[in-house]
Amino acid sequence: MKKLVLASGNPGKLREFGQLLAPFDFEVLPQSAFNVPEAAEPHITFVENAIAKARHAARLTGLPALADDSGLCVTALGGAPGVFSARYGGEPKSDERNNAKLLADLNGISDRRAHYVAVLVLMRSASDPQPVIAEGEWHGEIVDTPRGAGGFGYDPYFLVPDTGMTVAELPHDEKNRRSHRGKALAQLIARLRSGA
Repeated sequence: MKKLVLASGNPGKLREFGQLLAPFDFEVLPQSAFNVPEAAEPHITFVENAIAKARHAARLTGLPALADDSGLCVTALGGAPGVFSARYGGEPKSDERNNAKLLADLNGISDRRAHYVAVLVLMRSASDPQPVIAEGEWHGEIVDTPRGAGGFGYDPYFLVPDTGMTVAELPHDEKNRRSHRGKALAQLIARLRSGA
């Protein structure tokens, strides 16, 4: 199997990506196995940050690398919090502060449309001129009162209109099937199947 470095230390992501990429002869390993520190994410777009993370891991390990960058974009806020989703409420990062700031920023605004974004980047090497890039979106709207015990981040406030439930209320398997990350992964798998 070909070794692939995941530019993340998240065990859930490692397990998910590992299972989905095994049929393509990839053994997915966390960057921590190679003592790779987290990459800087100085960019204002998801794709640039994902490329930076993948390039960083590939450069320090000499192996192909996979990275993702994701977040919440709210229409009425010009796409904010965007790439700053994890730290929207300031440091240290906190779901409670992020959600409080989001609701404060939306106070009095009737347009509550929002979408989650996930961008995946697979780089064959640090100098790969044509990385495989996959993107997924999940559209919904922001509600004022949190609902549900599942999920994390903005999930209790992100209503999926056709279900009448927030992401935090959805069953785990349905969340994975509908999610921005699930869509991006499906797109990445399709690209790999087509020989990308």
